[in-house]
Amino acid sequence: MFFNDWETIGRTILIGVFAYAGLVLFIRVSGKRTLSKMDAFDLVVTVALGSTLATILLSKDVSLAEGLSAFFILIVLQYFLAFLSVRSGIVRSLIKSEPAFLYRDDRYLYDVMKRKRVLKVEILQAARSNGISSMGQVEAVVLEADGSISVIQKTDKAGESTLANVK
Repeated sequence: MFFNDWETIGRTILIGVFAYAGLVLFIRVSGKRTLSKMDAFDLVVTVALGSTLATILLSKDVSLAEGLSAFFILIVLQYFLAFLSVRSGIVRSLIKSEPAFLYRDDRYLYDVMKRKRVLKVEILQAARSNGISSMGQVEAVVLEADGSISVIQKTDKAGESTLANVK
């Protein structure tokens, strides 16, 4: 239960070093965008990579070559989806969410909040986190594509903020 044998521990350490090095290499080669600002699909790939790493480390039935192949295919598929989403509006709309206003023109957009499953208290918390003491200071609150909440403060006429690309 606490210890099987030194051979199993040695295998775990050796395979762990090589599997981890392979994962880091694949991620570096695939580019910075592979696991940046995660959306739902990025999260799924990240969890799958972690699960694959755990399986390689702990299962004698999975060879290092099989595990590295699994890393490779997951990262290639992620890269391919990112490639397609940049070039196709249809693919982009299927896998990426768009930012959405939650608060604008001094009013909460309750229909959007309900659809996006965001509570008023979460909007207020985001405002407080940005040093805002009153919603009267807020021009808009946006639920970003990555799930974060952005708070845009009201500005004077000379420094008007822009709210492009938000639905």
